[in-house]
Amino acid sequence: MFLIKPVIPKTFRDRVIAPSLLAADFSCIEEEVSRAIHSGADWMHLDVMDGHFVDNISFGPAVVQTVHESNDIYLDVHLMISRPDHYLQRFIAAGSDMISVHIEAQHDVAETLRRIREGGCEAGLALNPGTPLSAVEPYLDQIDLLLCMTVVPGFGGQAFMPEVLEKITAAKLLRDSKGLSFHIEVDGGIDVASAARCYTAGANVMVAGSSTFRAPDMAVAIAEIRNA
Repeated sequence: MFLIKPVIPKTFRDRVIAPSLLAADFSCIEEEVSRAIHSGADWMHLDVMDGHFVDNISFGPAVVQTVHESNDIYLDVHLMISRPDHYLQRFIAAGSDMISVHIEAQHDVAETLRRIREGGCEAGLALNPGTPLSAVEPYLDQIDLLLCMTVVPGFGGQAFMPEVLEKITAAKLLRDSKGLSFHIEVDGGIDVASAARCYTAGANVMVAGSSTFRAPDMAVAIAEIRNA
């Protein structure tokens, strides 16, 4: 069923809930995305893993295209891959709305961000828990979203790492001091309790997998995370 959800542009002042497709039932992806939309999801987060950058393999452009063609929701595509520059055009063509690439990956970061925007997508930059905020500081004026991983990337269901909260707050202060407007997104171990801490620290986009798709009532779970 093609479900239309009006796409209202979000700003860093909005709370955005982005269920992670990685936690969905892959035997019925279209229906799972529709369920998320009916439950109040703002964005759909798609984690792409290549088995090299992280020790796991998820899915590629074909799944992104399936979600794009079967449901109308903003697609937040997170490339956890070693060569995002090499595969970039395929994910743009598949229907991505936001594409986030890792600062730690093997590519010319500024060039990749430029190509994402030239392809008609918003550009995000992600960093792992152990990577200092200083690594992304030169690029903050070139992005629409900063993704602070709150677990070591690669597998769902991990526990939230509270030590990342300090980095989130530092990112917010940098954004404010520079007069920028990028979203601050968190991904990993996000539930009601950790979402509240992340909101307080300065994040506004919550990627939530197990706590949404595997909740007894997804709509209740999303509402609780939004209002944490």
